Amino acid sequence: MANGGPVEHGFPHLETVRAAVTALYRRLSYDTVRTFSASVAPVDVAFCDTDDLYLGTQRVAHELVRHYRLPDARMIVSFREMTHAANVELTAGPEYFIELNDRFRTHRRDIGAALAHEVMHVYLHRLDLAFPSTRDNEILTDTATTYLGAGWLLLDAYREDAATSQKLGYLTPEEFGYVLAKRALLFGEDPSVWFTSPQAYTAYGKGLARARRDRQQPPLTAAGWAGRRRYARDRRHAEDPHAAGAAAAGDPYSFTAQPPGQLRVSFPCPTCHQRIRVPVRGRVRARCGLCRTVLECDT
Repeated sequence: MANGGPVEHGFPHLETVRAAVTALYRRLSYDTVRTFSASVAPVDVAFCDTDDLYLGTQRVAHELVRHYRLPDARMIVSFREMTHAANVELTAGPEYFIELNDRFRTHRRDIGAALAHEVMHVYLHRLDLAFPSTRDNEILTDTATTYLGAGWLLLDAYREDAATSQKLGYLTPEEFGYVLAKRALLFGEDPSVWFTSPQAYTAYGKGLARARRDRQQPPLTAAGWAGRRRYARDRRHAEDPHAAGAAAAGDPYSFTAQPPGQLRVSFPCPTCHQRIRVPVRGRVRARCGLCRTVLECDT
């Protein structure tokens, strides 16, 4: 939790974020991801200063348990002084103990954001889905929280001005915006209408622009002129049997000639980021086997 300190910006964790989206689809399946088409509604996690602290916190926790479809999980929430925003004790259940930073006693509007992350820890724990390192696992948790409909709360908790700052979670504001935009493009929703933080709008806009670029990379037909020209150059180079696999530095696609004489190109699905491989033979339509996205390609 950044509380008055510097807030990291940009997209430093983008590869881990994309790997987390792929892992979600692999573990949950396309059908299960689609059941999260409705985000957590603001009214369901609203917290008024006149609400009882503990009863209100339990109400919000229960709503997040319902959203994540954990009907047999009970969250016991308490408050104490700590460095981090919150902590959850992962056990066999059905009771899970969550501790929130004492700061939330007076910053109640952000309790839903903190709980969204911690309850997701429980959800992923029950799925037995985790990344090896603590850092990557926290990025997975933030990504899953956002992609499955509760992460707009975490982005809305980001506030920054010349004198103060606050950010929850491990992703940068722009990365939260990116994952939120990936979800919005998938389900056709506009989460920006729920923001109360002015800085959240800016971060979401930058994330949305980055998410749209995923859909405009060659060999997709939506790629711009410069991308298509670069791709054509790399394809000609790859047709040389001594140079197969070559592509410009930073390009997500790569070429292989297996069996010899049959050139193929592989590239990440713009929705789930699983790599797709198709033959190089002009216009082709590909379907991602993981997220079922149909892709128009010019190979």
